[in-house]
Amino acid sequence: MILIDPPAWPAHGRLWSHLASDRSFDELHEFAARLGLPARGFDGDHYDVPETDYQRVVDAGAVPARSREIVARLHAAGLRRRKRRRH
Repeated sequence: MILIDPPAWPAHGRLWSHLASDRSFDELHEFAARLGLPARGFDGDHYDVPETDYQRVVDAGAVPARSREIVARLHAAGLRRRKRRRH
């Protein structure tokens, strides 16, 4: 299932959502490609989606979910990837 959390993450002067799959990265990449989301938006285990695209992504079939639910589903599916710390 493709999931998206509400736009709540500030960066670059706007709010962002996280788009993820609880099934596979292939499913996630295919969904993102269909919507024309840039590959540079992929951040290890999710795509960062600007608030201006949130409704379009939901209309295309992404299921709204809380951020914690998305993280829990990624963990359960073995798809959660933590960011590497910068030194």
